[in-house]
Amino acid sequence: MISALMLGKWRIHRLFDREGSVDISEKDGVRYLHLGSSTVQSAMRLRDPVELVLSYTRAMMGFLIFVPEPTSVAMIGLGGGSLPKFIRHHIPGARIVVVEKNPRVIAAARSHFEVPDDDELFSVVQGQGEQWIAENPESFEVLMVDGYDGRRQVAELTTEDFYGHARRALTRDGVLVVNLWSSDRQFDVYLQRIERVFDTVVTIPAARRGNMAVLAFARRPDELRWSKLKPRARQFEARYGLEFAAMLEGIREINPCTDKGLRV
Repeated sequence: MISALMLGKWRIHRLFDREGSVDISEKDGVRYLHLGSSTVQSAMRLRDPVELVLSYTRAMMGFLIFVPEPTSVAMIGLGGGSLPKFIRHHIPGARIVVVEKNPRVIAAARSHFEVPDDDELFSVVQGQGEQWIAENPESFEVLMVDGYDGRRQVAELTTEDFYGHARRALTRDGVLVVNLWSSDRQFDVYLQRIERVFDTVVTIPAARRGNMAVLAFARRPDELRWSKLKPRARQFEARYGLEFAAMLEGIREINPCTDKGLRV
């Protein structure tokens, strides 16, 4: 069922059934996705549907500094589809699979956020992300996890067992990218679990304080020197329109490093 109402400058659409609601609001040319609360789960600028409006999604794309040409990407949590749309647009040869457990989110993403239909390189799978990852070992170069409900991160996507399955789902040079809230009381617990499973972990603060992108590598990246990473960040900033240079400075500030490069 769909309903719509106006609250001042806000236009709100609501898709709901007995299990809860998925709300879509609009203001100043931006459309937002909410899962039964006021918390913004995803955003799309109507005049540029592939732009990454939210800073945490841009921080998650910081993995490109270390894995510059991914050919396969899996994602847990669809939301409004900002990340898969961006990757599909800018890296058109990459195979993308998104796993989303909530059918109402899938319906909203396709009806209101311009998430495309499935084809040979793009697909949305309805299912439990933790189970799907366990069943697909050594399948992807990049695994992105953004699994939140209306209030918190989904518990099944924060266990050490899940992170172990995530590591096994990666190819030899693969990277896990997890969106965490730095203000979450469990933030250190989640980070320590990731660090116990992965030998090499790098954190990237989002431009807007609160979110932290955690990059966990299946093996130590070949290139960790600033002299190589800085030119790549500048090149990718021009190519993708994202603040990669600032991301690299954020990495340098909050991760162990030397004058020559990251120490991980």
